Amino acid sequence: MIGLRVLCCALSILTIPLLTRASVSAQEKQELTVEWMYSPEAAEATATASIKWLSSGQALLYDRRKPQVERTLEMLDPATGQRTPLRDPAKTLNSMKAVLGEEGGPKSFPFPSEIDPGGKRGLYMFGGDIFILDLATGAFSRVTGTPVEERCATLSPDGETVSFVRGNNLFVYDFRTKAERQLTMDGSDSLLNGTLSWVYWEEVFGRRDIGYWWSEDAHAIAFLRTDESGVSIAEYPDVKPWTPRVLRQRYPKVGERNPAVRAGIVDLRTGKTTWVDLEGHSYEYLLRVLWLPDSKRLAVETMNRLQTEIDLFLVDGTTGKGTPVLKEKDDGWVNIVDDLYFLNDGRHFIWSSERDGFKHLYRYTLDGTLVNQITKGNWATRSAGGGPAWVDQAVTGIDQKDGWIYFTALEKSSIEHHLYRVRMNGSGMTRITKEDGTHSVTFSPDAKYYFDRFSTASMAPTLRLHRSDGSIVAVVAAPRTEILAKFDLQYPVFFTIPARDGFPLPAQILKPKDFDGAKKYPVIFFVYGGPSAPQVSNSWQRDVYWENILAANGFLVARFDPRSATAISKKLENTVARKLMAEVELNDLVDAAQWMKRQSYVDSARIGVWGWSGGGSYTMLGMTRSKEFKAGIAVAGVTDFRFYDTKFGEAIMKTERENKEGLEASSLLRYAKDLSGTLMIVHGTYDDNVHIQNAWAFIDELIKANRRFELMAYPMRMHGITDAPARIHLYSTMLDFWKRNL
Repeated sequence: MIGLRVLCCALSILTIPLLTRASVSAQEKQELTVEWMYSPEAAEATATASIKWLSSGQALLYDRRKPQVERTLEMLDPATGQRTPLRDPAKTLNSMKAVLGEEGGPKSFPFPSEIDPGGKRGLYMFGGDIFILDLATGAFSRVTGTPVEERCATLSPDGETVSFVRGNNLFVYDFRTKAERQLTMDGSDSLLNGTLSWVYWEEVFGRRDIGYWWSEDAHAIAFLRTDESGVSIAEYPDVKPWTPRVLRQRYPKVGERNPAVRAGIVDLRTGKTTWVDLEGHSYEYLLRVLWLPDSKRLAVETMNRLQTEIDLFLVDGTTGKGTPVLKEKDDGWVNIVDDLYFLNDGRHFIWSSERDGFKHLYRYTLDGTLVNQITKGNWATRSAGGGPAWVDQAVTGIDQKDGWIYFTALEKSSIEHHLYRVRMNGSGMTRITKEDGTHSVTFSPDAKYYFDRFSTASMAPTLRLHRSDGSIVAVVAAPRTEILAKFDLQYPVFFTIPARDGFPLPAQILKPKDFDGAKKYPVIFFVYGGPSAPQVSNSWQRDVYWENILAANGFLVARFDPRSATAISKKLENTVARKLMAEVELNDLVDAAQWMKRQSYVDSARIGVWGWSGGGSYTMLGMTRSKEFKAGIAVAGVTDFRFYDTKFGEAIMKTERENKEGLEASSLLRYAKDLSGTLMIVHGTYDDNVHIQNAWAFIDELIKANRRFELMAYPMRMHGITDAPARIHLYSTMLDFWKRNL
């Protein structure tokens, strides 16, 4: 899915005034510097803590707000909020240096990449090798030391084994026997075991390389075997060496062949692999694999090529035989189901569906018989986590003893995320969080306590520990007001813009500190678009720093969500089915721009628009199919969905066989000749997500039409253009562009 995955980082490397620690008057003007964003103080401004709930009901805490020399793992008792240091940071660091060497180890005690549920061991990766920290003794040891990189390392549920991928084969290492075992033998450049191909990593699993899953009893591993030998190869010239080389990536474009994926189950006691057999059922995508609590069965989700159907199977872990349980259908496309939970009674499971037009929870028996719909209404359950929008896991906890399901949803407002609870039978639904804003919740295994990472558009994140009824136990990390207050930041105001049919488009605007309603200001719109990928949110937005820079330079900064992006309902998503980046989104964009132009404080002749990835496409859409914008910046935009990958592109637009007319109509290439205003195109030459082919093709059409444009290419940068020098250059260039053109 394009765009939103970039926004978390694309707007974060920005600038704000850095005041000296000496007393200064409020009237003093301070220079805006991008460099401040890379300072330790900037990192501290919104840092809270990393949390890991343990099976014991306690939590491990790593407080990133402490000075680096003091950071360590702490045990937190949720009943009291009391924190107890688990390891001495200096001794642990010395233990690491003894194994890694002075130059090869970290400068401070880092948080493990993974901790087993029992809290026995912490997992670390350094230099492509695996290391383990014994959390009880503080002993640090090396697990692997090979010239081949280990990846996808995971601790078993009992903490006694670490699994990993080497050379595209799956391995395990047993801490008790200190022995390594290879579980698969056929891995190659095109045959992957336990690790994901690009399109699965990007579009199916949300940039998480999770190609295998442990059973709860730690006796078996289910894994994906991927054959991508038939997938087309994209090539990128690497200009960094004196003699350039070519980098290659397997990338299936719309209409082309996908990787072939099947699931296997390896029994660690016997070493035998059993392949999942869905008894003649054909599928294009294998979306999810989940073990049932009994460790004897697993659930498998599959999807057809048109992405209009999802099938759920229960698979016997011994024989591999699959039994169909239920089918989800949608005329537009079906979104991947991440809310699937099997209850300990061995008879029921919870499933989310958008069948009534809104994402809600349902309860089924294991044979697929519907027991009841759990949540109802003209609103959607919605994940409030920090992951990508297309990994939408709204259920945060299930109290099976008392019969409560805890979940986050947009019931109160489409721009806020709140925590709710409801009975299994759908009764007693109650909103637990009361404060306006966004609540990102992580429950303890028994669903008695939860951490709430809470923020608003004007308040940086705070981390609090609560009881399940919402009452607070402790504030783990309060907002760092002492850092941010000295910058006198301005914050956005929320409102709605009426579209031509009356639909209220969510919007926000940030104004300069010295805003004068009698003056006329230029406006810069930030856009993204894309199905259920909202950008208007009453939450801490790291791009508030960048928007303050623009405001300090005399611009009003606005953003809005077209209806398909609001995440309110599947009905609204489906308004762009087979016609993405076409009339529905164009009309909303034009309506937003025209509404803004009618405001008394806006200079209607100076309206700009910009966006990244999907927002880059949206920018080019608005500047070629309307005359509303004087200038725009399109970063890493798709210009024709036939250039994009199968999973995302075909979900909405299908292939040329099913929707040739729609693909041609939505192609921005055909409208390049109609460019209105000054456009700057930005792209990284090693963008493995939205290939630079998109930019070159659009530029070629501009040249044919003799249309002027500006171009900023970033050599060997990928989709996020993430390194500090490139970010500093990019945002400085964008600021200069807006000054010159608005």
